[in-house]
Amino acid sequence: MPGMRAEMLRRAKLIESTAIAISPIGDDDPHAGHYKSSWETDSTSRGGRNRDRAAATVSNTSYYARWVEYGNGRPSGPAHHVLLRAAQMGGRNQ
Repeated sequence: MPGMRAEMLRRAKLIESTAIAISPIGDDDPHAGHYKSSWETDSTSRGGRNRDRAAATVSNTSYYARWVEYGNGRPSGPAHHVLLRAAQMGGRNQ
């Protein structure tokens, strides 16, 4: 299973690099670039329902990542769907 875990991590890294490339950076943001630099990937051999599958995750650790992804409910904070779009592209911009 180490080969499958490595493949899942490789694919997750492609998605992460796409997410980094398309991450928005606010012009008047006091933390400009923080969201973009907060992407992480991780892999495990204990994924799946029965904990017997290789799996990898891509996540953003900034505290406001969910508002960037889904919007904040106001016109000033539209949803950017960065992770969704990166996963749909599957790292194809590389």
